[in-house]
Amino acid sequence: MGAKNEDFGLFIMGAGPGNPELITMKAHQILKRADVILYDNLCNKELLAIAPKTCEMVYVGKQPYGICTPQERINDLIVAYAGIYKVVVRLKGGDPFIFGRGFEELLFAEMQGIKATYVPGISSMQGAGFAGIPLTHRGISESVWIITGTKKDGSLSEDLKCAMHSSATIVIYMGMKKMAEISAIYSAGGMGSTPAAIIQYVSLPHQRQVVCEVRDLQKAALKEGLSNPAIIIIGDVVKAREMFYQYNQVKLVG
Repeated sequence: MGAKNEDFGLFIMGAGPGNPELITMKAHQILKRADVILYDNLCNKELLAIAPKTCEMVYVGKQPYGICTPQERINDLIVAYAGIYKVVVRLKGGDPFIFGRGFEELLFAEMQGIKATYVPGISSMQGAGFAGIPLTHRGISESVWIITGTKKDGSLSEDLKCAMHSSATIVIYMGMKKMAEISAIYSAGGMGSTPAAIIQYVSLPHQRQVVCEVRDLQKAALKEGLSNPAIIIIGDVVKAREMFYQYNQVKLVG
């Protein structure tokens, strides 16, 4: 039986939020056949051990506000390795299609005549559950608004001003440098007391988090020593567990 088309080519793959056990079975199987892996800064290095010993490992990380591999360089490497190897893995932290530029790389590969396949990964926002925070909960939040804290020009997305007036849970990626601005926007709208959380190193043994009011994001982060990589979650779901127990306590007393 001949090999399926999806057995070869470029695989734009999600490495998950950090814990290596959280990759998909499909991702695990592809890593076992990888000829070369182009991996990002946030990928757990334990995942590289799944690949054959002959697999070439190429670091192409982009550290927030630090050392950065230019996207043009990554594109050049994709073309070069796809011309040599059968299984080229582009391993990205979280999910490559959620603020990971994975779709850009997939489109670029296709324009070069390279077969590209998307392999989803668990995003760090889904890892909020490890901090006891559901993204949605009946009666509290019926939707999720995902926002980038750092657009291409370096600014905070204007979508935040729209999202804050909804009942949605708001998840902000790459927003640690914008905490003061985020707090100011909420405070100016009379919503500074909205519950918020910062979660660093989601799903890893050294995960850390803090819960505060959105107006106190920066102060809370400084006090707890939290920095990148981290996500910011804003909304009543941050205190869903507390609200649940309070509600049920009232029912028991009543």
